[in-house]
Parts: sequence; structure tokens; C-alpha cells
Amino acid sequence: MFDGYYTKDMQKRIIIKNKKAAAAQRFHPWVFSGAVKAIEGPVEDGDVVEVYQEDGSYLATGHYQDGSICVRLFSFLPVQAEQAFWNQKIGGALACRKALGLAGNPHTDCYRLVHGEGDGLPGLIIDIYGSTAVVQCHSIGMHRMLGPIAGALRENYGDALVAVYDKSSETLPATYASGVKNGYVFGESAPQTVQEHGHTFWVDWESGQKTGFFLDQRENRWLTGQYARDKKVLNAFCYTGGFSVYALKAGARQVDSVDVSRTAMAVTDRNVELNGAAPGTHQSFAEDTMAFLKAADADYDLMVIDPPAFAKSIKKRHNAVQGYKRLNALALSKLRAGGLLFTFSCSQVVGRQLFYDTIVAAALETRRQVRVLHHLSQPPDHPVNIYHPEGEYLKGLVLYVE
Repeated sequence: MFDGYYTKDMQKRIIIKNKKAAAAQRFHPWVFSGAVKAIEGPVEDGDVVEVYQEDGSYLATGHYQDGSICVRLFSFLPVQAEQAFWNQKIGGALACRKALGLAGNPHTDCYRLVHGEGDGLPGLIIDIYGSTAVVQCHSIGMHRMLGPIAGALRENYGDALVAVYDKSSETLPATYASGVKNGYVFGESAPQTVQEHGHTFWVDWESGQKTGFFLDQRENRWLTGQYARDKKVLNAFCYTGGFSVYALKAGARQVDSVDVSRTAMAVTDRNVELNGAAPGTHQSFAEDTMAFLKAADADYDLMVIDPPAFAKSIKKRHNAVQGYKRLNALALSKLRAGGLLFTFSCSQVVGRQLFYDTIVAAALETRRQVRVLHHLSQPPDHPVNIYHPEGEYLKGLVLYVE
């Protein structure tokens, strides 16, 4: 196993075709297999490799993995990456979160510390839940660096960090993942409550989806609360009830939460209770959202439609667009005049303009008059690398419906 040290005389090199070097020169973090002219040295999945032009000029350093994206670049300067390298990279990410007012904030003690390419570390996600860091690796190379990564977390957080949990078995390539078991890399903790804008949520990073909580909707949940007072609200695809909690604490008169997962609905009920909702103001429905909407009365004042990704590849994009259109047309038909629709897509392959056009098509189908009030996105602790626009995945609209 690679031990975390890169030597200056590294023999594992990827040579890029002259005509394909421009992307790396412009700091794009992916090298595609079609750009490779030659591979020097025995290279295996997860190895650290240096990338060069045909004339021998150094371009970058990254992790190799056989596939369409064959190198994920994490440095554009020659490096000798001992523990100090990882300390610096994690420290830089933490400095950004301090600048955002997240790290050390008693009202919000859960946030994303590392967002893959957005923080210059492709294949690595780190979420902070109170005193526990949850690491999710999407590449073999990053997973092989768990030791140095955990060391860097401990160096930067000190005694404020009690545990580092690896949640990578679901996100790594299947063959490699067969030998990976989720567990604590350092310390030990347990699912716990966290604070988000002063709202309390119970998070189970060990068995919950992703790393346990959908942190990327934090600011959109807050915005929903600004509109929810005295309204009847539907939170569809609610997962653990984040939007429901914000609406209830803001004074919604009734909130209906819907998710096909009974486990998710149980956590939703727990989170609603933790935040002191008034009796009779919340109902849970463990149902398919489309079926629920078809049977629902058209009397909602505010609706949140936040489905899972309908497409994870270009090949499935057309079907995804049709799915978004059907779902949003149905949602629009169930809103009262003067109602608000918060609608989202987290499908990276469905771009912002395509999503917008799809919602226009859904509105035309209902023949209702619709105003766009807000264009929504992922929060600043899920940054987009300016050289990697593919990192923008979450988009949303707030619509006023007559």
C-alpha cells in the first residue's frame, strides 16, 4: 500500500499528447484516457503519478485509476508530499470554512470541510458533524491515503476532533470496495445531534445515506423558512425532514413530509420532535411521491420538491428530463393560487439551463402563470473550482404560481 510519501525521482509517469495538454495547463483536475500518449513504469489503480507533456515538461500530480478519467489531479506544482502536504491541504480547506463563518460556529456545527475538486482534492469528501469527521472517498487513490488524511484532520482540529469515520465502501469501485469495510480510522463516536442555524438534527453517519445528512441544502432550507409562516407545506422526498423542521420552526400551520423510505420517515419524526413542533402540525407519509401527489388535494401554499438524482450519466439524461417535467407539472397543479414551489435537481448531467427549460415546459403544461423569484445552488462549503465547472451540480428555482 502507498504510504503517503511522493519521491522526487518518481518513476510512474503519464505522458500527455501535445494537443491534449491544454486542459491540465488550465488547471482542469481530470486527465481523460484519450489524452494519454504513454505510461511509464508499472502503474496500478490508486498509484500517485506525475503527468508530463511529450517534451518532458511537468504538468501535475494525481491519482491514477483505469477508466475514462484516468488521472485525478491534486497538485499543479511538483510536490514531495509527506504528512505536511496533507496538513496544508486540509488546513487550507479549514481556513476557507472559517472565512465562511462555519468552523467554530455554535449555531451550525455541521458543514462540508472538503468538497472534492472544489477544494483541489478530487475524489475526497469530508463532512464535519460536531466533533466527528466523516470521510467518503470516491477514488482508490484517496482511499489509500486515509492514514495521512486522518492525521491531517487531527493536526488541524486538535482536541476538538474526537473521531474520524470512513464511509467509503458505497462510493468506491466495486472490485476494490469488496475489500473495504466502513469504520473508524481514529477514535470512536456514535450518531449524535448537530446544530444547523440553531435547528437540531439527529445524524446517523454510520447507516444513513451519503454521510448521514444532506448538508448541501442548508441555505435553501433557511430560505424556505423565510416563506413558510402560516402556510400549508409539502416536503416531498424529505429524507430526514430538513425542510420540514425549518418550515415548522418558522410557524407553518401544517407540514406534510413524504418519502418512500420508512427509515427516513422515522428520522424525520425524530427531528420534528427534537425541534418542538406543536402537536398536530406535522404528518408523515411513507409513500411514493408521485402517487402521493396524484391523490393530494390542490391546497398547498408551499411545496418543496427535492428528488434524488434522476440521471447519473449522459445516456440517462433524456429520461431524467422527462421525469423532472412530469413531477413538476404535477406539483404545480397541486398549489393554491399564490403558492410557492421550491424545486431542485442534483443531477450533474442536467445543466442549469436544461433544468430551467424543463420547468418552463412543466409550467406550460399546466397553463398557469409563474414567476421566478430565486435561482438556487449549492452552499459555499460545496465550492466549485473555477477551472472545473462540472463541480456545479445542485440547482433550484423558487417559483410564485398564480
